[in-house]
Amino acid sequence: MAPAPSPNGAGLTDLPTGPLGPLADRVRRELDERGLPAAQFAVAREGELLAFETIGAVPAGASTRFVIWSCTKAVVASVVWQLVDEGLVDYAKPVATYLPTFATNGKEHVTVEQVLLHTAGFPTAPMGPSYWSTSEGRRAAFARWRLNWEPGTRYEYHQLAAGWVLAELISAASGDADYRDVIHRRVCEPLGLRSLRVGVPEHDQGDVAPVVMVGAPATDDDYHAAGWRPLPPPETPPGVAATAMNAPAALATGIPGGGGVSTAADVALFYQALLHENGAGLWSRAVLDDATGVVRNAFPDTGRWGEPASRTRGVVVRSDDEPYASLRHHFGPATSPRTFGHDGAGGQIAWADPDSGLSFCFLTSGYDANRVRELLRNQDLARLAVECATAATA
Repeated sequence: MAPAPSPNGAGLTDLPTGPLGPLADRVRRELDERGLPAAQFAVAREGELLAFETIGAVPAGASTRFVIWSCTKAVVASVVWQLVDEGLVDYAKPVATYLPTFATNGKEHVTVEQVLLHTAGFPTAPMGPSYWSTSEGRRAAFARWRLNWEPGTRYEYHQLAAGWVLAELISAASGDADYRDVIHRRVCEPLGLRSLRVGVPEHDQGDVAPVVMVGAPATDDDYHAAGWRPLPPPETPPGVAATAMNAPAALATGIPGGGGVSTAADVALFYQALLHENGAGLWSRAVLDDATGVVRNAFPDTGRWGEPASRTRGVVVRSDDEPYASLRHHFGPATSPRTFGHDGAGGQIAWADPDSGLSFCFLTSGYDANRVRELLRNQDLARLAVECATAATA
């Protein structure tokens, strides 16, 4: 079943929440008591929205778009899946097969699969604005990159580096120089997702909620009170990350590892497409089942508590290794082990559960520096999304 067209046209009012009112109330508490400036959530099933609500100070009402941060990764990966389907990309082949300038400094054997799994060995490879604005610049940066460790031997989150490689891979394999156009033409447009974009021209950014830093970093006492061992500090200081995407040039660039924008409705409907394909015929069932359900990276996640990464070729699977399963990418305690998705920095949630048929997205313009508060909040939101949606369709 193909998802319904994006509900973000002019003059749209939010869908009534009805039985999903408790979820809306919980979101409002975060604005009233915890300082989030604005938030938006959507719950969908069978290709249709059950709820879509926008709360707080936003520039365009229900049509307001939010920076979705690393939720972007699933959208980018979904184009790679199409190219694999069409025989234009092979997971097992080296990236250098498609991008010859990548074959430097020991990277000639890095495979497409390793990039998708974040086992490629260059997690912090630099790509600044002086390189990222053109294909030539990006490929020149690749030629300078070096490996931190042998590809395929461990997992370390490639926060931004992997996304740049996938973007250029998409351009090269599709024969189109602009990966942003390819993503739009191959995924967003056929699914009717009018708000979801990777790369927003500066003249079209007026409906994007500006990112605001919220809170202070969690203390060891915060972690201990929650019963968790303190996590290592994030790779990028929250304040730097929070303000970086407010730059019009950054939004226009469409940073493939974390620079997409969308409404929560479009993200939830994107995940419905992954659940119910092939209404629009964008992916074969075999490629989609593999990409959303087969875990190929179980290396320890050293950036968190050492739990298995539980990654497929593009998304993360909840699995059943509690307590990590519930905390992993904000899947929450009420989803099934087959739930898959990819979260985003500062507290964004995006997942789909094949067992219940539900997809859920929560977006906020408040980048929460307190990871404990973010985890606890999102556990609660994910739980309420499932419980309220179940009640609404009982």
